[in-house]
Amino acid sequence: MRASKVQTLMAAALACLLAGTAAAQAYKAPRNAFGQPDFSGTWTNASITQLERPAQFKSLTITPEQAGAMERGYASRRTSDAKPSDPNAPAPKPGQDPGGYNAFWIDPGTKVGSIRGELRSSWIVEPADGKLPYSAEGRKHFLVEVDKIRSNFDGPEVRHLAERCLMGFGSTAGPPMMNVLYNNTYQFQQTRDHLVIVVEMNHDARIIRLGDKTHPKADIRTWMGDSIGWWEGDTLVVETTNFHPGEQLRPGIPTTFYVSTEAKVTERFTRVSSAQILYEFTVDDPKTYTRPWRAEMPINAAKGPVYEYACHEGNYALPGILGGARYAEAQGKKPETVDVGE
Repeated sequence: MRASKVQTLMAAALACLLAGTAAAQAYKAPRNAFGQPDFSGTWTNASITQLERPAQFKSLTITPEQAGAMERGYASRRTSDAKPSDPNAPAPKPGQDPGGYNAFWIDPGTKVGSIRGELRSSWIVEPADGKLPYSAEGRKHFLVEVDKIRSNFDGPEVRHLAERCLMGFGSTAGPPMMNVLYNNTYQFQQTRDHLVIVVEMNHDARIIRLGDKTHPKADIRTWMGDSIGWWEGDTLVVETTNFHPGEQLRPGIPTTFYVSTEAKVTERFTRVSSAQILYEFTVDDPKTYTRPWRAEMPINAAKGPVYEYACHEGNYALPGILGGARYAEAQGKKPETVDVGE
């Protein structure tokens, strides 16, 4: 009797999965005025699923029970971290970490990512272990860049781009586009010849040329690289090269990773329902990784508008960091900062 019940449940789960797959295949994306699949609108990749697979999971797909435990654990930590700050707390001691604002400002999402009806433990699908396949040399380059953030305070030019309000942290604009602690909203604006992705984090505007399969000379390097796109059926394929040397380290929480100037990132955008874009990407970077790695992520419909991200408005972080470094040096001490997540 028990075996029969298990078989019935398994059959029902398989039927749901197949039904979801069939529905995605049958879905026909709406067209814009140029006859293209229409991506225009406001979207979000907020999720508690991240790029690499956590140690507690051994497979790409997890059960509803495992996903529920992750979501409840996150909600509990969020509630604790969002408690009001004590206005009567004394000032921190010299050299002590003053901490940051509470979790009221944090908005990473609350749910595990779901793709084709599967709950995902990571965005990486290849390699099968869900880990970034660094080569020995690639990891060395990665750690050198991380050490610069930890130890170099010579001036604003050596601090990473997010501190300088030049780019969002954690590769939010990408490519590849990653989910981080907050500001995970995107606005897609589409014409016949261009797709512009406006990123809530630091109001980055990524411009993708459609129908152009030629990149400029390699010495022309912009912050988000050079992106060209073309249509393969209802899927928009985007290839990006010519990455800027200042954007090699992508420092984010919890995921920090490295993309060299010689990398090629290939993305695929496919509308699979009225409320979701399937976002797939491959990073081909022989200088950093032993093999290309591939990931899948859902980008879900979101309510607008995308609000302005006024990074420099009352931002005391950078002068505070450099001022603190000068003070430490005057005391004969080595400046230090908090570690970047790896």
